[in-house]
Order: sequence, then structure tokens, then C-alpha cells
Amino acid sequence: MSKDKKSGGTAATDPSAKDTHYATLRRAHRDGKRERGEIPTPQPQKRKRGGEDWKPPALAPDQVHLYGLHTVRAALDNPERKKIKLFVTQNALARLEVDVETLGIPFEMVSPQDIDKVLGPEAIHQGVMLETRPLPVRRLEALKDSPLLLVLDQVTDPHNVGAIMRSAVAFNAGAVITTQRHSPTESGVLAKSASGALELIPYIQVTNLADALGELHKLGFSTIGLDSEGPAPLESTFSGGKVALVLGSEGKGLRQKTRETVNALARLDMPGAIKSLNVSNAAAIALYAARLYLKA
Repeated sequence: MSKDKKSGGTAATDPSAKDTHYATLRRAHRDGKRERGEIPTPQPQKRKRGGEDWKPPALAPDQVHLYGLHTVRAALDNPERKKIKLFVTQNALARLEVDVETLGIPFEMVSPQDIDKVLGPEAIHQGVMLETRPLPVRRLEALKDSPLLLVLDQVTDPHNVGAIMRSAVAFNAGAVITTQRHSPTESGVLAKSASGALELIPYIQVTNLADALGELHKLGFSTIGLDSEGPAPLESTFSGGKVALVLGSEGKGLRQKTRETVNALARLDMPGAIKSLNVSNAAAIALYAARLYLKA
């Protein structure tokens, strides 16, 4: 028997305390990589526990539930976001790194199961949920000083739109503009997919996309629609000092009316065997090319 075991000592040589410390560091590192999109989030099926019978609670039109550490932290830091109440577990509170006593909003300590009852068993909430109001409505005329915009023509998947928002923020676009119909509204799923980007860029939904493109033309923007059969590569299509990139839906691409309204159609040249990309990947490449053009 070792000397430490004889004396009953645990702090110096018992591996449990050290293991707990390193497990906490590994979890924080892993969570950070997930929030930045560097590694995938675990499949929701792993968290299902009787979720087949779960039904979402009815939400008021002005009620939004945001969840996930990075998403909630960004919302709490956004002065334009009206916060109603924070629901958080003891462990998540320590990882959220905020002083709930100084937030100025009600908060409630809960269990993960309490949040599951509201969000459902598939939501990766990380022990935190924030009840809020939707962000203020933004108008196109407020974007006249921004040189780069992203326009989505009925992109329906909130995960794709969230990923596009992250890229738009990364390349300092002034807004993401989309249609009111056949586009995701502000929601917890959209915000979680955007991983904080929803709080950092205007998300503008318009009734008529063709009319909105016409308004952008009046504001001095050159609108370029991305199309796999575009007549010229994107990098040779840029013109003027303001660019609005227009991307179509995941399956159908740009609608005919949109194709007729944009100033130009362009393609992303891809020398490999695959000639089409997920819309969020195409958006990131197009934003990078536009930034290079605007900096030149």
C-alpha cells in the first residue's frame, strides 16, 4: 500500500481531482470548437428520451426562445435585443460567464430536463435558454452606407441561413436580406445555427424580392445572381463600389423573376468533378471573392 493511501491523503495523489479538472478543460475546449463550427454537433438522436410524444408549447407571435451558450451570450450582449427571462442550469451558469444579478432581467435556476420540456429533446441547449422578443425590424434604406450585402431568394433551411449569417458577419457584410415567405423567421433553431451572428447583422425580410432588388439598384448596388450556368465567372462580373450577392434556394436556385431583375448572372468556376455546392458554402466563397474585389 502506498504512503498516500496509508495516511488517507487524497489531494496530492488521488487522480480524481486532477481528472475532473482536465475533463472540465476538455469540455470547454470542445464546446468552443463546436460553437465556431470547427467540429460537428452531436447527432440529436443521441439525446432522445421519449421525445416521440413531445409537442412544442404554443408561443406568442412576439416570443422567441434562444438557446445554446454562444447564442445566449451574444443575445445578452446585444443592447437591441429585449430580454425577458433567463433559464439556466448551475453548470451552464458557470460556463456562461455572466453575473445574473447584474443582468437586469429575471432568471431561474432549472434542470436540463426543464429546458427539454420547452425546446424538445433534440435541441442542443447546453443548459441555457433565454426568452426574448424578436429583434427590431430593419429597412433597406438604412443599408446605403454598406458596400456588401447578401440576398437570399427563398432559402428555406434555417440551418443553412444560420451558416450563411456566420459567413456574412465574418466578411463584414451589411445585412442578410430574404423573403418573408419561404424563408425561416427568427427562431431558436436559426439563432443556434448562426451561433451568435443573428445578433451581429441585420436580418431583413421583404415582401417582394424583385422590388427590393430595384430599391438596392437605386441605392447604388450592383446585384449579381449566383447561377451554375452563369455566362461569366463571378470574379470578372463585379462592378461599381457596392455589391449585393443574390443566392437561390437549395434545390431550385434563383427564381425566373429574380434572374430577370439582377444586374448580372455569374457562376462559381469549380475545376473539380463536383460542380455545385451547398448554398451556405457558395455564399462563403462568393463573399470572399466580393471582399477581394472591394479591397482592390
